[in-house]
Amino acid sequence: MNWITNYVRPRINSIFSRREVPENLWHKCGECGTMLFHRELAENQNVCTQCGHHMAITPRDRFTHLFDGGIFSEVEVPAPKDDPLQFRDQKKYPDRMKAAQKKTGEKEAMLVALGEIGRTPIVAAAQDFSFMGGSMGMYVGNAIIAAAQEAVKLKRPLILFSAAGGARMQEGILSLMQMPRTTVAVEMLKEANLPYIVVLTHPTTGGVTASYAMLGDVHISEPNALICFAGPRVIEQTIREKLPEGFQRAEYLLDHGMLDRVTKRTEMREELITITRMLMNQPPAIKGDLPAPESEEATSEAPAEEVVKK
Repeated sequence: MNWITNYVRPRINSIFSRREVPENLWHKCGECGTMLFHRELAENQNVCTQCGHHMAITPRDRFTHLFDGGIFSEVEVPAPKDDPLQFRDQKKYPDRMKAAQKKTGEKEAMLVALGEIGRTPIVAAAQDFSFMGGSMGMYVGNAIIAAAQEAVKLKRPLILFSAAGGARMQEGILSLMQMPRTTVAVEMLKEANLPYIVVLTHPTTGGVTASYAMLGDVHISEPNALICFAGPRVIEQTIREKLPEGFQRAEYLLDHGMLDRVTKRTEMREELITITRMLMNQPPAIKGDLPAPESEEATSEAPAEEVVKK
């Protein structure tokens, strides 16, 4: 009886008892339903290894994969006045901001950074869709202006990754004013003869599409990204007709001349290095370093030393 109680029963319980597994170890692909291990997914830049579906990625993770060695420094962005309209819907605007900051760990919906890609110095800016839908408010306008000013000061190209649902309704007309402000910032780059490259990611819509997202020298998109001003559902309800398959998706816009390239996220870094160096009139990027050749003095002295040793 003791043998059954002390050994058999605990053994059976250990086999059939449920083990607690952390919830964030596996992620389900929203396209094909494949369960992906979190490390494998992170190493592949949040792109499904089975079907190639591009999932959302934070600006910091994007920059880690973009910059050489994952090294970059943030650019300070002037902070606008908090809740200038005293806006309130179901929640107060400051409460929504605090919830978004707690969820993402970021101050706002855009991150600006300095670094190198393929040894080419650049300024980069990226929107975070998980922060209130990446909505364009005064901070985002300040961030783009700060990025453009930094690019002009350092004579570097600016690469911007857009991902937004449009203007931020909680800031009303002040958010819409960011459209002309960011247009002026882009014009600063053009006057300085510096490249401005836009990478449109899923989704890029509303006032963002109507301003800085479509003013680049080169427009690249990730596969199957939704890029539009008004969404397809709104258009269908307005015209009361069924839209074509893939309407307003990246591949459709590429076929109709609104985009220059559609590039996978895993290939984006090499694409940006090539295009940036081309626009800056620089030679192709160095893919690897060879050891420095030995000097003529070292090669000529070597045989004499060998003779002395002998």
